[in-house]
Amino acid sequence: MPEIIVVGAGVMGASTAFHLAERGARAVTVVDARHAGEGMSSRSSALVRMHYTFEQEVRLAVDSLAFFREWPERVGRPPVLRECGFVRVVQPGEADLLRKNVEMQRACGAEAEVITAADVLELEPRWRVDDVVAAAYEPRAGYGDGAVVAGDFLSRARELGVAYRPNTPVRSLLTDAGGRVRGVRTDTGDLMADLVVLAAGVWTRPLLLALGVDLPIESEYHEVTVLRDGPGGPASRIACIDSGTRTYFRPEGGGLLLGDFIGPRDGIDPDDFPQTPGEESVVELVGRAARRVPALAESGISRGVTGVYDMSPDARPMLGAVAGIEGLIVAAGFSGMGFKICPAVGRALAELALGEPQTVDVSAFTPDRFAQGRPIAPPYGYDDD
Repeated sequence: MPEIIVVGAGVMGASTAFHLAERGARAVTVVDARHAGEGMSSRSSALVRMHYTFEQEVRLAVDSLAFFREWPERVGRPPVLRECGFVRVVQPGEADLLRKNVEMQRACGAEAEVITAADVLELEPRWRVDDVVAAAYEPRAGYGDGAVVAGDFLSRARELGVAYRPNTPVRSLLTDAGGRVRGVRTDTGDLMADLVVLAAGVWTRPLLLALGVDLPIESEYHEVTVLRDGPGGPASRIACIDSGTRTYFRPEGGGLLLGDFIGPRDGIDPDDFPQTPGEESVVELVGRAARRVPALAESGISRGVTGVYDMSPDARPMLGAVAGIEGLIVAAGFSGMGFKICPAVGRALAELALGEPQTVDVSAFTPDRFAQGRPIAPPYGYDDD
């Protein structure tokens, strides 16, 4: 078994370490600038759903949902998935695309169906659905907690022999005379290995730039607000991604977690960004979501969360080796979709690291696809994919 360093103890790095350990790899060290799950994983909205427009994404999501549902048996920790159901609403002119995508998802093993506006009202009588031609519904979908998942993965990996270096920022990747990555440099010394898995999210690009590799990863700032239920009770008991209002939401305690589709990118520093949402942007966000769920207009604001996405040009992850750089596997550019597929992605990265056959083929996610002019373009993609 090779000696492996995993940079990053968020959900991706911790999942990778867990899957490496499950496969018998013991010479594995996880290095993180903070503690497990304290980076962007702790700020994730943590939706778990399978509605994607690209088949390999769906396969990763289907496998990950099964893993989340089997969490106590697989990881030996209390359940982390809270099932609430999920609805995907698209623009009226994209209803046929949605039907095609649900057909593909079902072929991949997803428990999904196309429903009508009347069906949506049966699920959520307090929604407004006059613009809904068709929606997708997943009864088994739900949400979790990014910090808990990262912590559980890593603690189980450590029980299986994985070493852990918290509070150890990686300053650079180390290479030999031939350019092969041989380890990492930290403030407390150099750590050497046969292979480095770089799962550092928004902190990935600077580490690669020093090797002469510039992956097109941009930082995008996002704001989320948590609303208290109004006097009429829960505004929504299920999760939703809604193209009509360009918002997403899910239950959260005695209220609703609400987020936006996009955010600003200019000048966003993942180490220095606003820690609470702006009042004006929250009011605007709630106003848009209230077009779908009018009861939100009566909800009080409980708290806010901010975070930074590591965005790729096609909003899909970059997984695998980088051309010309041996000894390195990259996992970055998740564009806000990483949590829900982290169990299957961690397995895929472990398989790549150990030279094992791929359970789900992730070759389409190669980091080199943009330099090769091959961004992912799903056959039935939505305008806001």
